[in-house]
Formats: sequence, C-alpha cells, structure tokens
Amino acid sequence: MSSSDAGNGGRGKPKTKKSVSRSRKAGLQFPVGRIARFLKVGKYAERVGAGAPVYLSAVLEYLAAEVLELAGNAARDNKKNRILPRHIQLAVRNDDELGKLFGAVTIASGGVLPNIHQTLLPYKPGKGKEDIVPASQEF
Repeated sequence: MSSSDAGNGGRGKPKTKKSVSRSRKAGLQFPVGRIARFLKVGKYAERVGAGAPVYLSAVLEYLAAEVLELAGNAARDNKKNRILPRHIQLAVRNDDELGKLFGAVTIASGGVLPNIHQTLLPYKPGKGKEDIVPASQEF
C-alpha cells in the first residue's frame, strides 16, 4: 500500500481535495475573493454575479501593470532603481489614455510635468518663417 492510498483503502479518489482559489483559476494575481466580498459588502447591487469579481480583478490588474510598467520606464530614464511618486506622475501624465483616466487625481509628491510656454522662451533672430527652407531642396 503506497502513501497515496492511505486513508481510503486504495479505492477511488482521495477524500481530501486541495482547494484552488478563484484567482488561481482565473490566472490572476489580484484577489478575486476579496473583490467579491467588497462588491457584496459595498451594496452596489442586491446580487453579485460569479463573473463580476473576476472581470473587475482582471481590469484592476491590467491597469496596475500598465501604470507600473510606465513608471518603471520613467524611473530607469532618471537612473533610479526605485519607483517614486514622481515617476508615477510622469508616467500617467505622459500617456494620453491614463492621463484622461487620472485627470482629476492628485498624486502626492508627484510634482508637475516640465513645461515652459513658447512665449517665455528667449527670442532667436533668424528663425522666422521666411528663413525656413523646405527639406526637399538641396544646394
């Protein structure tokens, strides 16, 4: 009798089955069960379907991964190993869709995007419109 047969006499499947989380079933890192609980406790609706917390978990995980990837790139551009709020701010504000999503959001210690208005820059003579030569002409 092998160790796997112990307890049930060697007949059929083992009686105890290891539980698999809904996050593992869906292939997600974000907690499906916790989000389901929040949806129920929050009273957003009388009933919550089985697929709703899975879908919401997937959306939240995707958004988090997108923001973290862009913030990581911003941190690398600034030669830093650690993502700071400033890097999240730069990542979000430089992306069109995330900028629209986070439009009314203030990120603490994020600062602002570097921007100098064109009229405040020093005037350079000789750079007028009449001095510009089309690129197709060669001399």
